[in-house]
Amino acid sequence: MSTARISHLFLGGARQTDSVEIVALASREQAVAERYAREHRIERAHGSYPKLLADPLVEAVYVALPNALHVEWTLRALQAGKHVLCEKPLSRREADVRDAFKLAERRGLVLMEGFMYRHHPQTKRLKELVDGGAIGRLRMIRGAFSFVATSSSDVRLSAALWGGALMDVGCYCVNGARLIGGEPQRVGAEQAIGGDGVDVAFAATMRLGDDVLAHFDAGLALAACDELELVGDAGSLFLDDPWHCRKPVIELRRGGDAERIEIEAVDPYRLEVENMSAAIRGEAPPLLGRDDAVGQARAIEALYRAATSGQAVTLT
Repeated sequence: MSTARISHLFLGGARQTDSVEIVALASREQAVAERYAREHRIERAHGSYPKLLADPLVEAVYVALPNALHVEWTLRALQAGKHVLCEKPLSRREADVRDAFKLAERRGLVLMEGFMYRHHPQTKRLKELVDGGAIGRLRMIRGAFSFVATSSSDVRLSAALWGGALMDVGCYCVNGARLIGGEPQRVGAEQAIGGDGVDVAFAATMRLGDDVLAHFDAGLALAACDELELVGDAGSLFLDDPWHCRKPVIELRRGGDAERIEIEAVDPYRLEVENMSAAIRGEAPPLLGRDDAVGQARAIEALYRAATSGQAVTLT
């Protein structure tokens, strides 16, 4: 559902596995859908999203629409009896996410939020290293994800479509911090506004879990950067490519020495698709389920509240 650039990346991963078959796509215009279908060798093209949901051969839907449309079309897909993989972030409101999972559970359908990096072996190995005490007690998490959005028509610069740095790239930093350090207990944030009223630069601090501190910066008007560093009392772990996972390497720094831990290069979208398929078949649980998605939305909602009010927000 959508012909956005992210759909192209998703299709690239899906083509690498036999666990799914791409049978149809939808755009708002029939001509656009037909052109995209020809370019990507997809059998059927639908000129509206409802037509895709009415297609009896469609078992599961990948929702890759702008952020503000994620929940609406996730709900409509679930109501149509389709399993849903929704591109991140599912929502910036916790209540929305709870409603979506309630419907999925009621209909006996699989719903998963699409943070593809979570499926990559680099992420799994990172967590194993932390949990295994490779850097001692974890004390600090530092994250960054940014680039410069140059087109005024970019949906990521649209307030109406829930654009902004936190929603587009900062959500990865939030998700990574939550995965490693636990759920936020208190957050503070500042933002710089651009586009048509979205945060084009966002900086935040978070207190997580067992007294782990985290801070990150995200931007749509900052030079390209994507990094993650975990600091303990006995060493640190540094990732130069934590979110795309195109060149997966973990650097373990201890006592003045640095060890490079090489990770298998594999398309995270392929792994995401395979997990979604296994979950639908009842062969494995979805890697990202209800609790993770609810926690993610709760954190984003609190961060925006902190940035808007200029005051720290405590999460219960």
